[in-house]
Amino acid sequence: MTDPNAIQPSELDQLPDRDPEETAEWQASLDAVTKAAGPHRAAYLMRRTLERAEGAGIALPKLLETDYVNSIPTSAEPAVPGDEAMEQRITAWNRWNAAAMVTRGSKYGVGGHIATFASAAWLYETGFNHFFKGKEADGSGDQLYIQGHASPGIYARAFLDGRLNEEQLDNFRREAGGNGLPSYPHPRRLPWLWEFPTVSMGLGPLSAIYQARFNRYLANRGIKDTAGSHVWAFLGDGEMDEPESTAALALAAREELDNLTFVINCNLQRLDGPVRANFKIVQELEAQFRGAGWNVVKTLWGTAWDELFRLDTTGALVRRLRQVPDAQIQTYQTRDAAYIRQDFFGGDPALVEMAKLLSDDKILECFHLSRGGHEARKVFAAYKAAVEHKGAPTVILAQTVKGHTLGEGFASKNANHQMKKLSVDEFKNMRDLLELPIKDSDFVDGVVPYGHPGADSPEVRYLQERRAALGGPAPARRVHPVAPLPAPAEKAFASFDKGSGSQNVATTMAFVRLVKDLVRDKETGKRWVPIVPDEARTFGMESLFPSLGIYSPKGQTYEPVDRDQLMYYKEAQNGQILNEGITEAGSMADFIAASTSYSTHGEAMIPFYIFYSMFGWQRTADQMWQLGDQLGRGFLVGATAGRTTLTGEGLQHADGHSPVIAATNPAALSYDPAFAYEVATIVKDGLRRMYGEEAPGEDQNVFYYLTVYNEPMPQPAKPSVDRIDEGIVKGLYRFNTAESAGITPPANAPRIQLLGSGTAIHWALKAQQLLAEEWGVAADVWSATSWSELRRDALEADEALLRGEERVPFVRQALQGADGPVLAVSDYMRQVPDQIAQWVEQDWSSLGADGFGLSDTREAARRHFGVDAESIVVAALAQLAKRGEVKATAVKEAREKYGL
Repeated sequence: MTDPNAIQPSELDQLPDRDPEETAEWQASLDAVTKAAGPHRAAYLMRRTLERAEGAGIALPKLLETDYVNSIPTSAEPAVPGDEAMEQRITAWNRWNAAAMVTRGSKYGVGGHIATFASAAWLYETGFNHFFKGKEADGSGDQLYIQGHASPGIYARAFLDGRLNEEQLDNFRREAGGNGLPSYPHPRRLPWLWEFPTVSMGLGPLSAIYQARFNRYLANRGIKDTAGSHVWAFLGDGEMDEPESTAALALAAREELDNLTFVINCNLQRLDGPVRANFKIVQELEAQFRGAGWNVVKTLWGTAWDELFRLDTTGALVRRLRQVPDAQIQTYQTRDAAYIRQDFFGGDPALVEMAKLLSDDKILECFHLSRGGHEARKVFAAYKAAVEHKGAPTVILAQTVKGHTLGEGFASKNANHQMKKLSVDEFKNMRDLLELPIKDSDFVDGVVPYGHPGADSPEVRYLQERRAALGGPAPARRVHPVAPLPAPAEKAFASFDKGSGSQNVATTMAFVRLVKDLVRDKETGKRWVPIVPDEARTFGMESLFPSLGIYSPKGQTYEPVDRDQLMYYKEAQNGQILNEGITEAGSMADFIAASTSYSTHGEAMIPFYIFYSMFGWQRTADQMWQLGDQLGRGFLVGATAGRTTLTGEGLQHADGHSPVIAATNPAALSYDPAFAYEVATIVKDGLRRMYGEEAPGEDQNVFYYLTVYNEPMPQPAKPSVDRIDEGIVKGLYRFNTAESAGITPPANAPRIQLLGSGTAIHWALKAQQLLAEEWGVAADVWSATSWSELRRDALEADEALLRGEERVPFVRQALQGADGPVLAVSDYMRQVPDQIAQWVEQDWSSLGADGFGLSDTREAARRHFGVDAESIVVAALAQLAKRGEVKATAVKEAREKYGL
């Protein structure tokens, strides 16, 4: 593995050496120490020397930094293949149309961003022409994480390529009509073009790392050869402040993901102003990435700077570049030559002499225009170095000017992120700068025209030839024709129908047992991707360790401490389990990569990610939206669920709200099953819906959220109820009546309907007994497996009614004819069952665990929140008393009897 922290000879070549003989003597001394005393002694002496230099105030780069110069000097740059002049013209058209599209849309007030792509145009164009492999190449092609704010430039290139037309460009950010373009990369809105949603900043870099890692996982497990796929993540320097942006850097280096390149557009500006006004973001990022073990390539200065570096015989220029803070570099971009002479060159005699040799035009060319990220040759050299580097991921730090080529009103201005349009005069100046054949007469009524050289023009032919050579258009999303996965053997699901008898089994254990059976399936078993954030033993999954293995690209290079045990900790290069350590964000990124493999790689995988329910939607809900945006499929499993089932854990672990958050995500099908057979039925239907034959009118691009509990309870047999599977999947069925439960209520006994979800159904069943035995009330108990699916069905019925279609919500159908009022209860806040209240014809009331959690026993916690069986009895009597069906005094008596 190449040491990314080592200073490469190419970097030293760019620094002036006033005494090569003395330098050679120092190097010889180091060689002698290494030979005589070994490399460890040499390293020790070097560290001590650097510490002494730092203490003496000698200006040296930090150990994890190199000087503020290009990593690849001009003399070492490879020639760019192809026609640079042609690529320059293509880039000019893209710049123009990106700005025109946003400006034309500004009259509708829909916004848009111009400056980001203006700074990054060459970063994309060089990749499109020479590096980014398309989906029609061998393998899966490359995966491109496009910076969200640069989307206008990508649309502009697709327009030049003939993949978009003027009408679509004019509908940028106006999608309601059906022929528009989403503001940012969005697979759900433009699924043939965008592959990865990236505009929720920080999630792109995190996902890119885990995508590169998942590519290796597929290869190591023998599912698909992904050696030809490279992951490119285009990021902003300001975006790197997001904690998710850098959360997995060490993972990428640790697993030697040389199939991954970050390209960070260092235009030194974020949304409101400089990224590091008083510091240097490039140096900070270099140290951060080098420290994490990445290969770092800096592409900072354009060829106009070569003359300045040749004149720097004392190193004064390099020292000055290292000193100047980013905000001052931004200021130089907007000031005249006299200011730059005084402020940049004026403080050092050597630089004063250098400046005398430079014309004003030369100074302005260097400080206003010449940046590494704006030159095809510099960018090509960096990309080539990245894809050829082995043993570590690469980050390219490309310095650019935000708003480059848009004119003095844009370039490097603090407000340019919020500036949505150019004036006609500014466009004409831009046209002249880019040398585009657009006439003044093309501006009709002050409207800027789109520019296109023609479908058969040399520019378009060149663009399409380059893409054909690289495997087709990019970016592009492809859903390969993948045969539906065969349904697993019925035996795996049917085994739960008979119940557990007298044995207590938690639904968490039932789910794990189900998966354990499903991964043995000959047809689909290898496609399961178990994901867990270092809590496998909590969820009873340690039995999967030796049978499936924990994925590690290194295999197992040690003897595990528990090797003599049956369920030892087994790591393997072809391991199936992704045990991610303590990172819910990393686990979600894993899940997203696996859940979209059907599109990215044409290989349908079945991920399930099991986690403490409290630490899923609350902590990583943004990624769950990303999952929905990216059309992911799979099973999220919120284990140890509920507000009162975790004895002693308390407020920070007590989940009373995850179903509320899940219900807000249109792609999430959220279930709160009570029994093992319900878990099996839901998983079976989920496999059918997401991975089987596509049913008419049914969206396959969904994911499931199941809450499961760690409270061991007897699991009943599946009742013989008509259409029970339909009720489980749609969200509600009657588990029993008072009579079928063996209760003989008095004649004309008042009746109530108890709806319970998850673990709460056990309290409802106990309340059913108490109501009959102590109060003469008959209660029927219903299992509400999904409050949110009932609500969605009811909303769809309401929408149908507005269209003149008669449709009865399923919840109303299910409860039709049920006598008495309805009382709903769950281990979550009342808002969860109250989702369906307006569609229930019977009198409605609910109980829930609102407020913060607390540490205590399950019984005490349930009494505290008023959801235990006795509380249900009192609430039921209160409902019936309102209707005059029991005496009002019964409520008071019950409260006193149960000590409420």
